[in-house]
Amino acid sequence: MLHYPISWKQKKKELTVKNVSELGVDVNPRTELLSVELPPSRDAGIIVESVDELVDKLKNEAKVIGWVY
Repeated sequence: MLHYPISWKQKKKELTVKNVSELGVDVNPRTELLSVELPPSRDAGIIVESVDELVDKLKNEAKVIGWVY
């Protein structure tokens, strides 16, 4: 007895193609493009020489690393 995947056993259904006007659906665009702009330019980054210098800058200048209690 051979076992075939289910998709092989299924019968193909006929595909009915309908025009949008037959369905009564409004396909007009609902959005309007106002403008397209480039993002603002960014300043150059800082190159650090060591991990200690990086941690120091993150703690003291950027204030993104704090002490955890």
